[in-house]
Amino acid sequence: MRVPVPLPQASRLLNHGPTVLVASAHAGRRDVMAAAWNMPLDFDPPKIAVVIDKSTYTRELVDASGEFVLAVPCAAQVDLVTGVGRHSGREMDKFAHYGIAAEPAAQVAAPLVAGCLAWLECRVLPEPGLAQRHDLFLAEVVAAWAEDWAFRDGRWQDLTPAQRSLHHLGGGQFLTSHDRLSSREA
Repeated sequence: MRVPVPLPQASRLLNHGPTVLVASAHAGRRDVMAAAWNMPLDFDPPKIAVVIDKSTYTRELVDASGEFVLAVPCAAQVDLVTGVGRHSGREMDKFAHYGIAAEPAAQVAAPLVAGCLAWLECRVLPEPGLAQRHDLFLAEVVAAWAEDWAFRDGRWQDLTPAQRSLHHLGGGQFLTSHDRLSSREA
């Protein structure tokens, strides 16, 4: 039987791409937040879209710097993802509070969050109307990295449960990637 879904929860029907961490930095300050609303937009040059709410400290740093890093965390980092998503960088240094190790990025000032599966270094494309009206940022990926045990030869590898990507379902619930299916048409 079909049942109605409250409109504030409608995004959960489509929102099971990987949750990402958005790392930002500007003028000696840095922050990291969780973001479930993100997607690829293009192949060459690669572009992405991500929603960064105007009330967040990360947004302040992204607006100032024009760049950020998207990191793809793994299931073992679920508590970290939830924690950095619930607290503001204005209240605490999340890197210190959560013991987050970070490494320098190659093309942007924002750090690479250690322990993740993959990282995309991004520069914001000038679309101020989208950001102001919808909190939507379009960005070009200027460098991309992945752990070789997780992603190799253009494909995600078979990962243990703790290594799998997280997919936010809303309300503090996540699922992980699991079974791989191959099409005969591929």
